[in-house]
Amino acid sequence: MIGEETQTPLAVLSRVFGYSSFRGQQQTIIEHVVAGGDAIVLMPTGGGKSLCYQLPALLRPGLGVVVSPLIALMKDQVDALRQAGVRAAALNSGLPAGEARITISKSRSWRWTKPTASVNGATTSGPTI
Repeated sequence: MIGEETQTPLAVLSRVFGYSSFRGQQQTIIEHVVAGGDAIVLMPTGGGKSLCYQLPALLRPGLGVVVSPLIALMKDQVDALRQAGVRAAALNSGLPAGEARITISKSRSWRWTKPTASVNGATTSGPTI
């Protein structure tokens, strides 16, 4: 969770990502997941899926986990989160064993994320745990 004070999705959207408003159904999805609900989010490329799992991960306590087969996208997402001041890392099969162990060890004390998963061509994001 970011800070000790209660954060709203819109406040975190603005402060961390620099956006002043949500697009489409993002706010409804984010509020549902922050409240503990599960979500399968289908949006076109560029539709804003990333915020639908990144914001709940920042707003809820604990570790945010999203599964993806897209290693290049993982890197882009993690780099963007790090640039915004969020502690994040990707764990994938391309990491040397030692680096993977370090990533897992670090994840016990902070959050890490991987972008969306593709299931039969449909993009999904799972609950934040």
